[in-house]
Amino acid sequence: MLARPGVRGLAPGRCSPAKEDLFLDRASGVVDRMSRWVRGRGAGESAAAAVLRELREEVESVSPRVGLMDGYSEFMRVVHAAPALRSRLWAIQQEVHDNLVETLREETGAAADDPLPDLIAGQIGWVHQTAMAGIGRRMVEGGTPAEVSREMLDVMEELLSEKVLNYAVRDA
Repeated sequence: MLARPGVRGLAPGRCSPAKEDLFLDRASGVVDRMSRWVRGRGAGESAAAAVLRELREEVESVSPRVGLMDGYSEFMRVVHAAPALRSRLWAIQQEVHDNLVETLREETGAAADDPLPDLIAGQIGWVHQTAMAGIGRRMVEGGTPAEVSREMLDVMEELLSEKVLNYAVRDA
């Protein structure tokens, strides 16, 4: 989730808050979330496996951090109705991707001109973004947090290639 009532925050690099940053005040935590999951993976675990594991735990525990809470549908309706909020949400998604690319480069020692970290981050990000969008859509359609939490991740994981699923495995 990207916002909470009564809390104000700034986007990284901003001198003063834009209205969108006040509404989407949890963006800084979201931007680093997947990178934290990758950096915190265990021995023998790949980057994608770490993200899928953490995302599955969030979904199965019906966590408000992934939008599984009462009131989330109203929040998403406001975001979808406001072009400036949709634009800021897209920019946050780009920041998440760029951050994950840098983390994958650091974790694998990949050269700056190696396209693989960018491509792998795109695949891992696709799973995360698609799950979040699906949760938001189902909540707006009237789903309850408990119902929505059971519908998401298995099929998406099956669509990832072995190359993505086995990239950046942490040594023992």
